[in-house]
Amino acid sequence: MKNKLATLLAILTAMSMLAGCGRAQEKLALKDMNVEQYVTLGEYKGLEVTVAAPSVDETELEDTMMQTFIDYFPAEMGVTDRGIVEGDTANIDYVGKKNDVAFEGGTAAGSNLTIGSDSFIDGFEDGLVGVKVGETVDLNLTFPENYRNADLAGAEVVFTVTVNYIIPAEMNDDAIAALGFEGVTNEEEFRQFAYDYLYQAAEEERNAEVQNAVVEAFLANCSFNEIPEAMIKEYKGTIKDNIENTASVYGVDADTFTTVFYQMDLDTFVDTHAENNAKQNIAMQAVANKEGLAMSDADLDTQLLIEAQAAGHETIDEYIGDASKEDFREYYMYVDVLKFLVDNAVVSE
Repeated sequence: MKNKLATLLAILTAMSMLAGCGRAQEKLALKDMNVEQYVTLGEYKGLEVTVAAPSVDETELEDTMMQTFIDYFPAEMGVTDRGIVEGDTANIDYVGKKNDVAFEGGTAAGSNLTIGSDSFIDGFEDGLVGVKVGETVDLNLTFPENYRNADLAGAEVVFTVTVNYIIPAEMNDDAIAALGFEGVTNEEEFRQFAYDYLYQAAEEERNAEVQNAVVEAFLANCSFNEIPEAMIKEYKGTIKDNIENTASVYGVDADTFTTVFYQMDLDTFVDTHAENNAKQNIAMQAVANKEGLAMSDADLDTQLLIEAQAAGHETIDEYIGDASKEDFREYYMYVDVLKFLVDNAVVSE
């Protein structure tokens, strides 16, 4: 997670229009800065980095196969002639009530629950053992005293649960063939399908790690003079906005997000990364200047028009909104220089 987020933050910082606050209109564009007065480039071609080859863990493969089998299992093939046993996955509807009132987050329909997974509070899964398909039971349970939702911590509740069907713990070829994946008709093909998916994800993860390692090696070879305070302030605002946007996707506030993933509060995180990211983009602009990778106005307009039309917009202005073209130019510069550094690096496993 940290590696992926580090890459994301670097890209979002380069593409500051994603913050959506109009701050980009006030800053000096990188292409107009004499970046060479702030950075002395070291060697940036032939950077040597070591990153492990992509691989697939056998346990992860087995878990992915089973979870995919459960998620895509066709209801019409579910077991209906017996009660639930340990290891089964039950497809259930349930309503949780406290003082006869349904509480938030306590109701679901068509939810899959593996008995023995300890996914629910104590007593829920045990209370379903022996229950047959089509039956409805009331489970009188108590939430833990330290439950994360203070309104439910230690509360006595009743879950009314209906069992729709049972997904057996053992996969079979008929059910695998019915999952709906093209070319997957038996367990061997299903295993290869899951392996290919995980290997592709591992390759993408490795590519991100290679990028991070190359950028780290690149910056280690650079020396910097004092960065303008106005630029650092700009980057602080951009990083803070982007962290807040990312945190909202996870349903938490920005301070909680940085504390969980980076063990530091939001302000400390912003202060730590703003100057580093400013230096990084200054150094990358210096490479772009030296290697002729900076995008011309004509090429910028062409690229923006392509993206605008692909997104269903008639004009560039409609597409970029309150952002400036320079934000996009800097983003393209970052991507192009990053590719240049990686393409010219020596990567070993």
